[in-house]
Amino acid sequence: MSGYGIHDVPTLKLEESSISMLEKSDSTQGLLMSEAVIQVTENDDIIGPISKLDSHYGIGKYHRAFSVFLFDTSGRLLIQKRASHKITFPDVWANSCCSHPLHSEDEMESHNNLGVKRAAVRKLEQELGIHPSQVPIDKFEFITKMRYQARQDEEWIEREVDHCLIIHADVDLNPNENEVSEVKWVSQKELAYMLGSNKSEAVIAPWFRCIAARIMDDDWWRPGCAKSDSVIHDMGDVSYMLPNAIGADLNTSISEVRELVENRIERALTHTSLERLSGAMMHLVEGGGKRLRATLPWLVAKAVGNTHAGLLDVGAAIEIIHNFTLVHDDIMDDDDIRRGRPAVHIAYDLPTAINAGDAMLAIAFEAMVVAEGIKAEQLPFLIKRIGRMVRKCSEGQQLDIEFEDREVVTEDQYIEMIHGKTAAMFLTCAEVGAHLAGANHEIIQCMHDWGLALGLCFQLMDDIIDVLSDSETLGKPCGSDVAQGKRTMMVIHALNQPTSKSKENLLQVLGKGEDVSKEHVLLAHKALHDLGSIDYAKSKAEAYHRKAHDCLDRLPDSPAIRALRELTDYQLNRIH
Repeated sequence: MSGYGIHDVPTLKLEESSISMLEKSDSTQGLLMSEAVIQVTENDDIIGPISKLDSHYGIGKYHRAFSVFLFDTSGRLLIQKRASHKITFPDVWANSCCSHPLHSEDEMESHNNLGVKRAAVRKLEQELGIHPSQVPIDKFEFITKMRYQARQDEEWIEREVDHCLIIHADVDLNPNENEVSEVKWVSQKELAYMLGSNKSEAVIAPWFRCIAARIMDDDWWRPGCAKSDSVIHDMGDVSYMLPNAIGADLNTSISEVRELVENRIERALTHTSLERLSGAMMHLVEGGGKRLRATLPWLVAKAVGNTHAGLLDVGAAIEIIHNFTLVHDDIMDDDDIRRGRPAVHIAYDLPTAINAGDAMLAIAFEAMVVAEGIKAEQLPFLIKRIGRMVRKCSEGQQLDIEFEDREVVTEDQYIEMIHGKTAAMFLTCAEVGAHLAGANHEIIQCMHDWGLALGLCFQLMDDIIDVLSDSETLGKPCGSDVAQGKRTMMVIHALNQPTSKSKENLLQVLGKGEDVSKEHVLLAHKALHDLGSIDYAKSKAEAYHRKAHDCLDRLPDSPAIRALRELTDYQLNRIH
């Protein structure tokens, strides 16, 4: 598999839409997008072949990569500037050679890391014109692996388990202009200047900056001195290291890590040998959901600091707790439908549903304690905040239950209730995400305030959507809140209005449960509109919406802010 021709390497057929998308790209680089690279798990276990395009486009997929650090005998490191023809990360300075082993028997061989070494020899020749005889495989040293993702723009992303290789050799260079626009030999001091000086105009590839800043040490510059390990260093999302990076939208940002979080949830909830208990715990999870809470710690961390896999473990734990509250809420509210399917106590039975909820709470805390990347000294903060969240949720639920029997519920009491029942989870996700990202106290408090405002807006809008949407949209009977006697902001406002026909229509439905017809529910909803109660609740939601954006305005600029702003707008956009 030597040479430049695509016919020399294993490829996968691209979809017609992908071929059309690449028409504006350099033709040679476009052809290379059909190369069959190696899709892997987070832990570098091989899944199978994937095209270079599919591993980099949209949300991308984790795939195996390598980074070569080539030193000459005088102790200088070869670095290259990627050509402007490159589809991903053009015109940035990177290490000597960085690319992918291909999905072939030769380049997947794990013994002595021969697969990635063979790929390195192939690409050193293809990109830099270095003859294989000058870089024999036995002269390569495998040092370590790192896992990272870095988004270039809305379309292209790197998500790699990168194998770091060192070789000390004197070589002859004949760079391929389609791949490399410039090469340079740098001393250790010169590299440090490029990486650290504000005066340097060089744009550094995120993976190169990660390796140089967090893994590379003085021993790499001395032949035979570098120490190897079997660790996969978790770098998280390092998009912010690229000065001109463009952040993804909310759906893409969630999708990037959704599967990783769901794998963690499934692994935790199916660990028991009791199939019925496991099935009951998984029932709502399998029903889908946006996974807003599950991915929120990661999304916040991306915007304010460093990310790592532990944030996904914490997100999974919080999602498990969220689903635990839904299981018990459906029992307490006597709701038979959740997410368009039977509630757990209907699909299984009442005792199993209660037991499953209890087990889910315990499992969530177990998952956090063993989460990857979370230091022992961080656990007290984490457990205290998550414990507080569960307590606040229970307090909010209790107030919600009691409100149904109260003649008078004030707006302040309603806000206290939804603070616990809904907002506590959002503010905890945001606060914990910022803390685990290493943010300072001011930023952590800012994200706490953002999460609180977001959660209050979210619940106010959720109440409104229950009135404005149909059953198919909601995944539960429309108008169930009014029929159950829920004291929402709209109902509280309506009850404070003078006696009228509209108010009487509302009172005929409020709290009557299944004894009211669909027609009467629609009259009650019209009453909320006629009394100005829907508009009043909207104005309250919009005030919290503004507060949330004000919090985001206080954050340093980052590619990840875009997703947080779209999340802030999410519920309001649902009714427009």
